[in-house]
Amino acid sequence: MSAIWYVTFEIRQRGLLLQRTRSPRETRTFATEAEAKEFARSKLDEGLVVFAGTLNPYLPRQLIPSQHIADWLVEP
Repeated sequence: MSAIWYVTFEIRQRGLLLQRTRSPRETRTFATEAEAKEFARSKLDEGLVVFAGTLNPYLPRQLIPSQHIADWLVEP
């Protein structure tokens, strides 16, 4: 089964940076929405900024921004 969902989360930086850079992020892909939700929940519990969505060409396309992740996780 191919990946349909992705979850992207911020990685906490270690050490001191001399310049302010964009927040580093990491993305993981999943075959099912349930797997994506489980992983997103674990990262959210760690206090990380998380967002998710479906990969192209999967339809219907979905994008769950960070401010709606909590709502998405409680959906059946």
